[in-house]
Amino acid sequence: MPEHASSGSSARREKSAQTRHAIVVAAAKLFTERGYAGTRMADIAREAGYAVQTVYFVFHTKPELLQACYTRAVLGDDEPRPPQEQPFYAAVMTARSGEELLGHFALGNAQIQARAAGIEEVAREARHEPEARAVRDYNERLRREGYAEIIAFLDERFGLRPGLAREDALELVLMYGGAGPFNALVRDAGWDLDRFTAWLDGVLTWELLSSRGRSRG
Repeated sequence: MPEHASSGSSARREKSAQTRHAIVVAAAKLFTERGYAGTRMADIAREAGYAVQTVYFVFHTKPELLQACYTRAVLGDDEPRPPQEQPFYAAVMTARSGEELLGHFALGNAQIQARAAGIEEVAREARHEPEARAVRDYNERLRREGYAEIIAFLDERFGLRPGLAREDALELVLMYGGAGPFNALVRDAGWDLDRFTAWLDGVLTWELLSSRGRSRG
């Protein structure tokens, strides 16, 4: 392929990525300000600075755009990576105690919720919109699967507190590590991220670990 053709293709890909990113940023902003039902594709196009036809060409439907907002929130902007490839996850898997493991998890989870809790609240409030509910259900299923892997590793490596089944431990982590507590404590009560992380670390350690799990390396 001629060099000029290759560079032209690269430039088009970069422009396409920039367009996609601008639309997702605009959508996330308007969804959190106006709610899912109160945000039209035309509003998103106007906020992003593109024709509405461009928005539909890139994303086709509003639910697809809502999913893109979720994906951006979970993967991050700077170096988009799934949670299992983010630094906190490697630290979780090499922890030398259950307490250390939960500390790394609390930090990584808080960082993700700082990006995702707003869009999760939008999707939750749109539960009467079947397509939006389907997007939320899909992402909750992924979160459940990811947390279950961590709970299984924690139990195998360090042990859960006596009498606590993995299934119950998972429900506790889903609750405490979800958007609800983050929104209540950070967005509403004004806690900073460090304070929330310390709280999440402490409550998960208390709820999940036996004294043996807290100390064994």
